[in-house]
Amino acid sequence: MTEPEVLDPIDARPRSSGERMLMHVLYGMHTAAWLSLGTLAVIALIVNYIRRADDPDPLYILHHRYMITTFWWTVVWLLLTAPVYLLFVLPGALAHAIVGLWYLYRCIRGWLRFAHNAPPQGPVLS
Repeated sequence: MTEPEVLDPIDARPRSSGERMLMHVLYGMHTAAWLSLGTLAVIALIVNYIRRADDPDPLYILHHRYMITTFWWTVVWLLLTAPVYLLFVLPGALAHAIVGLWYLYRCIRGWLRFAHNAPPQGPVLS
């Protein structure tokens, strides 16, 4: 006889479609940020900070933290590679492209995990 599957408490919380849609929109804004030269990411970041403080659901809090952490690490890496870009255009452009691809990868990976009601993987800081 097999035991019934126990749901993770994170997965057991029902959410309204509006709350889920907001998270999808935030992930979409972070993912498409390069189209707006980062403006969409900054707007999404502000909403992430506001919603993280008000959200009772641990899964949603983790995803907000994940997007916030991804944003700030991207800023750090862009600032660290900026001198290379200013001195040597091609290597600097390559460094910024790598940072941009990493940001895109983190956004898509987090978005897919959210779509499957799974917590994000990778560094999630407070």
